[in-house]
Amino acid sequence: MRFYVWKKSQAVAILLGMMLLMVLTGVCIASMLDGQAEPESEAVAAFAEADLSFVVETPAPVVDTSLRVEIVRSTEPPLLAGKTVLIYHTHTWEAFEQVEGNRYEETEKWRSKDNRVNMVAVGNALAAALEVQGCTVVHDETAFEPPDLSTAYQRSLVMLEARQQAGETYDLYIDLHRDAIASNSTIKRTVNVAGEEVARFMVLVGKGQGYDEKPDWEANMLIAQQLTSSMNGQVEGLCRDIKVKTGRFNQHIAPRCVLIECGLNYNTLEEVLAGIPYLAQAIADTLTKENPGG
Repeated sequence: MRFYVWKKSQAVAILLGMMLLMVLTGVCIASMLDGQAEPESEAVAAFAEADLSFVVETPAPVVDTSLRVEIVRSTEPPLLAGKTVLIYHTHTWEAFEQVEGNRYEETEKWRSKDNRVNMVAVGNALAAALEVQGCTVVHDETAFEPPDLSTAYQRSLVMLEARQQAGETYDLYIDLHRDAIASNSTIKRTVNVAGEEVARFMVLVGKGQGYDEKPDWEANMLIAQQLTSSMNGQVEGLCRDIKVKTGRFNQHIAPRCVLIECGLNYNTLEEVLAGIPYLAQAIADTLTKENPGG
């Protein structure tokens, strides 16, 4: 910045002129839209008298720089916010076709206690897919098969009753399984989705025949129909026809209980996991319907 030395009378005249100019500038700035402002400037005058020098600086005009907040969008709550799901596995050690690079130690044919390859791995994937949509998921990884596979439902029932007595309730109870077929079965094992082989699913509903306490199987049937319809709506043939059986499969414990078969013993774990996003979407579609299952 340069300083020029003027006579006092010149400096006063210049200062008066500049002050008038600043007032006019301030009025113009105040009338501009959205608080836009011209770059700040300073007016400086100097004059000398005798052996003294005088410098007069005038500050830049004050411009309103207050913030203006504008809401341009709102964030919708997650689709399944407030919904709760219990995932468990009565047949925890059910496993899949062994493939090169993903071998596992068998407890018996098609079964393993390694949670990285059995139904717990599938349950973890489903839980993660539901939680992304805002659902609260409890995944019980308890192994109910030992010491005797034939009595596994008795032990999973103890778990369900304990949760019930503790006051836990869920919008959906899912006993996640893997189905089994013989090698010569004609059941279609996969569907092709954009070049990827995806395992098929099936929902099982128990009617509770032969038991004093029976499930509300008709309400559970409605849920099974909604799940099946949603999956097949996403990918044709992804879900097999609903299976209705005489047993109750612990579906009497509370409303809205289903058993879901995730793939077959001849599917690979990779094929099953490829289908989990579709199953999660079907669950979301079902839970967001009004009063699913009554």
